[in-house]
Amino acid sequence: MKKKIYLSPPDLRGNERGFLKSVFKSNWITSQGPMLNRFEEELAKYVNMPYALALNSATAAIHLGLKILKVKKGDKVLCPTFTFIASVNPISYIGAIPVLVDAERDTWNICPVMLEKAILSEIEKGDKPKALILVHGYGMPAKIDEILEVTKKYNILVLEDAAAALGATYKNQHCGTFGDVGVYSFNGNKIITTSGGGMLVTHKKKHRKKALYLATQAKDFDGEYKHSKIGYNYRMSNVLAAIGVAQFALLSIFIKKRRQGNEYYINSLKDFDVAFLNDNLHTQSNFWLTSLLFKNYEIKEKVRLALLADDIECRSLWRPMHQQKVYKKSIFYSNGNSDDLFARGLSLPSGSSMSTKDLQRVCNVIKSCF
Repeated sequence: MKKKIYLSPPDLRGNERGFLKSVFKSNWITSQGPMLNRFEEELAKYVNMPYALALNSATAAIHLGLKILKVKKGDKVLCPTFTFIASVNPISYIGAIPVLVDAERDTWNICPVMLEKAILSEIEKGDKPKALILVHGYGMPAKIDEILEVTKKYNILVLEDAAAALGATYKNQHCGTFGDVGVYSFNGNKIITTSGGGMLVTHKKKHRKKALYLATQAKDFDGEYKHSKIGYNYRMSNVLAAIGVAQFALLSIFIKKRRQGNEYYINSLKDFDVAFLNDNLHTQSNFWLTSLLFKNYEIKEKVRLALLADDIECRSLWRPMHQQKVYKKSIFYSNGNSDDLFARGLSLPSGSSMSTKDLQRVCNVIKSCF
């Protein structure tokens, strides 16, 4: 039987077991400990940010990010419609109102032109949005200069969702470091993993302090169990941080492998009618997932089903939020791009442990569909 090829499996080739043994030996297995501190310090240094906070998920990080930016019930928050739902759900946790904005064609991220149209339209209604959740989808940096020009013009806060973009850069600056708050994910399918986890980064000490306070049940530290605000149980454990430290040491290798895989796909399929999401002059994607567009929905589906039949995991691109039952009544500024991307797009197996033989097998199945 052929082995199954997964979309983006964990790559545990480092010192994960050694670090875990040291954690168990030290008995630091709770939400405090030296590995937790080390993981935060190493990531903060890598992305050149002064403060980082390790949490149990990137979704929790987005939620806390909105809280520390003082987004409250009834506030409007701009976000891309073409994204994974975890980017948007924390808006609803707070009781704020998502304002969905369509994508542009170059990076598949939020369109700066549509963004300004959305802001102006909401201002005309007398309800200017409070913040933007800026997503770098599939590890590809968004059009940051154009987007920040718009948000600065209208004094809108930016929470940067770089969940899939650790190691990706725009003009040599790390994604996740352009906004007021940045977020990374270490879910099991991400470029590095802690099995489940996330990180919040910020330029301001007070933001980290408040996020830590909220993430640890909002305890008032006066020697008693005293609470004056609603808090959450969002902290990462020292055990998972140990896995993160081991994985983080291999990040550059993982990025290199994923970029090589992306290049292999492009070269192998260059004579076929497909269009890949690829870098431009200013971007350096980590190519978390190699993704491409086919000529139409029918060909995309033929390829998708052929890959699955050969035990090769692949995924259609994100179903836009405005097509989701829970958000279909949301405010939406459309240019039609996200609907087209969903209809024609596919993400291919992109794991850092893929062999050339694995990549060749995927490409052979795709070629057989033409």
